[in-house]
This record gives sequence, C-alpha cells and structure tokens, in this order.
Amino acid sequence: MEKVISGIRPTGNLHLGNYFGAVKSFVKMQEEYNCMFFIADWHSLTTHPTPENIRTSVRTILAEYLACGIDPQKAPIYVQSDVKQVLELYLYLNMNAYLGELERVTSFKDKARKQPDNVNAGLLTYPSLMAADILIHKANKVPVGKDQEQNMEMARKFGRRFNMMYNVDFFPEPQSFSLAKEGGLKVPGLDGSGKMGKSEGNCIYLCDEPSVIRKKVMKAVTDSGPTAPNSPKPDVIQNLFTFLEIVSSKDTYNYFDEKWNDCSIRYGDLKKQLAEDIIIATDPIRERIKEFSSNSELLNKVAKAGAEKARESAAATLNEVRQIIGFRPY
Repeated sequence: MEKVISGIRPTGNLHLGNYFGAVKSFVKMQEEYNCMFFIADWHSLTTHPTPENIRTSVRTILAEYLACGIDPQKAPIYVQSDVKQVLELYLYLNMNAYLGELERVTSFKDKARKQPDNVNAGLLTYPSLMAADILIHKANKVPVGKDQEQNMEMARKFGRRFNMMYNVDFFPEPQSFSLAKEGGLKVPGLDGSGKMGKSEGNCIYLCDEPSVIRKKVMKAVTDSGPTAPNSPKPDVIQNLFTFLEIVSSKDTYNYFDEKWNDCSIRYGDLKKQLAEDIIIATDPIRERIKEFSSNSELLNKVAKAGAEKARESAAATLNEVRQIIGFRPY
C-alpha cells in the first residue's frame, strides 16, 4: 500500500476551506492508503508564536482532525516536534541545498515581500524542512494544492540529489497528490475573493456557533443584482452559488439559480438559506469538536501513539541515511 503523508501548520481553527478542500479527502484516503498526518509546529516558528499559542493551536488541530473523521487507528496523527529525526535529516538536506535555488522559491519571495522585517533562515529553508517531513517516511504521495507544487519539486530534487551524491537508490520521488482529483473543493471567501483563508479574514470555522455563521454569511459581499435575464454571474455572486453547490441540496441550488436567471433573486433570502445549510452541514463536526476538545486524556493518548509510530518509521530511515553518509547508526 502506498504511503501518503500530509502536514498542516497549527495556525488556528480549521475552516470550511480546510475541510472541503482537504480534510474530507483525507478521511477517504485513510481507507485506501497508508496515511500519516502531522501537525507542523516547527514550521510555525517562522512567525514567532508564543509557547502558549503553540500548545493551544496543536491541541486545536488535533481535536478538529479527530472531529472531522480521521481515525488514528488507520492514519496516525503526530506532532512534528515529537519526531526529532526530522531535524537531523533537515540538517543533511540543507548541507546539499544551495542558496540560489532557495532564494528563487516563490513562497519565500512572497513572504519576504510581505514581512520584510522578519526574513529569517527558517523561511529560506522551508523547502528543506518540508522535504525532510516527506522523505523521512519515504512517502510516495503528498496531497498538496497548487501553491505547494514548487516545494514538492524541491523535495523531489533534494531526494534525487542525495541518491546521486551517494550513488544509491534510496529515496523515492514523492508525487503530488491532487486534492481536486480526490474530491477536494476550492471554497471561496465571504469577501468575494477567490479562496477562503485565515490571513484574508474571510473564513467560516468548523467550530463557529450557528449565530456566528449567520452573522458572517449575512455580511457576505454581493452586488446590486442582475439587470438582464440569464446574465453571467459576477465573481462575488458566483462565490455564493459555489457555497450552495457545496452545502445545499440540488433543488435549493436550482431554485436560486432560476431566481437569478429571471432577475427576481433576493440576496437576503439566499444568504439566510445558505447560512442554515452551512449550520446543518457542520453541526455534527461542531459537536464532536466540543467533545474531543474537552478530553485532554484522549488527545494526549492519540498524540503519543502517533509519535511512537512516526518515530519508528523515521528512525529506520535515518539510520540508513547515517550509514549511507558514513556516520555510525544509532
């Protein structure tokens, strides 16, 4: 069975974009692949979170992954910082990574432009750490969005470079696993932008209470309405219809689509219906989030069991890496 690995930075609660875009697909993947999911707390250090923020965010993601349906018996969930072997492989990969290629990575250039006062070495070597996360388990596939494709190519490059340098066929080339092909959906933001994201402040979180969801949806950006029958929907309106497509019934979607086409649509009615459908779709997850979040003993047990399985896999890889390089195995 092919090995699949995926990580998420602990930057707060999961939102609808995370769920419908990735996590829902993960639940399906755990039945078909040898999956491991991790919480990438080392990656979060580039933004200098407080110790309390790290601890709280890690527990939040762990509880919400469980609430979404990831079964740790089928797919271990571990915290990145519980697997020290990743850092050693990160060191070895960095020894063979070159400044020029790291500086050309688009995500580094974007972040350096957005935060010129915090262009740290962790940002520069992010692709090396991501590669270590993947290669330490000799993963075959990695579910990623288009924004991570360049980093995936870097991971493949670092693996090939290690193999060539030491004349071995050790690391497999991890392939990008298209979330779209696995049923992942691009969920729009409520502000009319193309994508829901925490940094954009346009999210509906899985843990949001019904009253909060209603308030957010009613504030969603719209326009003055159609001026001609059967006219194309502008992006801000298409976003709302995309939401309907994801969470509402086909009849509901068709009803409002007809109202748009005959120019009788009332956005207030659409938003009210959309809010209720989102509440219904997320209610089971919201209740499970509360249940898991209050069970510290279970969360600790899941994280510990996941770390043990991840360390076993990572230690086996690292011992071979050390011997290939010329170091004594542990």
